[in-house]
Amino acid sequence: MSETERRAAIRPGEAIKRGAWAIRDWAYAARWQLQSLGPTTADDYRSGIRQPIIVVPGVYETWHFMRPLMEALHDRGHPIYVVTELGHNLHDVPDSADVVMDVVEREGLDKVLLLTHSKGGLIGKYAMAHRDPHRRIERMVAIASPFAGSSYARFAPVHHLRVFRAADPVLAALAREADANSRITSVYGEFDTMIPGGSELAGATNVKLPTHGHFSILGDPRTRAAVLRVIEGADAAARDAEGGLG
Repeated sequence: MSETERRAAIRPGEAIKRGAWAIRDWAYAARWQLQSLGPTTADDYRSGIRQPIIVVPGVYETWHFMRPLMEALHDRGHPIYVVTELGHNLHDVPDSADVVMDVVEREGLDKVLLLTHSKGGLIGKYAMAHRDPHRRIERMVAIASPFAGSSYARFAPVHHLRVFRAADPVLAALAREADANSRITSVYGEFDTMIPGGSELAGATNVKLPTHGHFSILGDPRTRAAVLRVIEGADAAARDAEGGLG
């Protein structure tokens, strides 16, 4: 066995742990798919006077997957906007970025925060880099996003999963564009069942949590705490800056 193969080999105990994490992860995904059938609507989160937040979930996901974070932020006064037009988020990244900007325009939003998961982070970065010349999107918190692609994508049987290959033209071009990275916070766990290479993004603020899983990270209290620290810390800095200008 070569040195590379030895490094890539997974010990039996580690494989068992990863299997258990994957089971919990998919159980979380199944639960929130069922929750999407409940009575809660996107309009329930639109009230608030603090920074507006647009939620962009991942592929095959509805906005309900993001509800644990949405509820925490809405409770603190943030109006939350859901891009219902994305449906289960199967469209190409550039087209989806157009849909996000349509929400910004339609609602007359400014100084927007994007809160995204997985593919949503790619859509958000594309919107920031290519669809927002006036910087109405101020920043983005991306959770478990495949900024460098996923090694699993080459095995995907359908187009809307193969686009997560690192060599995909849109993803590869987006990876080379670093101007927006300083306005992005990438939050991810120690092991992601869908993105084994992780979600570290050069030039961004990277927050690695002691969590495991691709979906269940959204409901983890440590993720909620990290997102609140990022958003409320930036809010405090903005208020200080405005006070200094006065």
